[in-house]
Amino acid sequence: MTAKPAKGPASYFPSIEKKYGRPVDEWLEVIRSSPLTKHMELVNWLKEEHGLGHGHANALVAHALASRPNS
Repeated sequence: MTAKPAKGPASYFPSIEKKYGRPVDEWLEVIRSSPLTKHMELVNWLKEEHGLGHGHANALVAHALASRPNS
């Protein structure tokens, strides 16, 4: 049985890890430790402070916010 390809934000994770050299779990912790809470604030912060591209930042933030308790 073959694994299903990732869909949604998770489909970006392999290229994020390859391009930026940090595991996705580390990026998610960076996002969770930020005092920012709004999607686009977090996306812009990742782009400006950490040099991520828009699509990669958006995918990480979408996943982080969707996996928050009570979301």
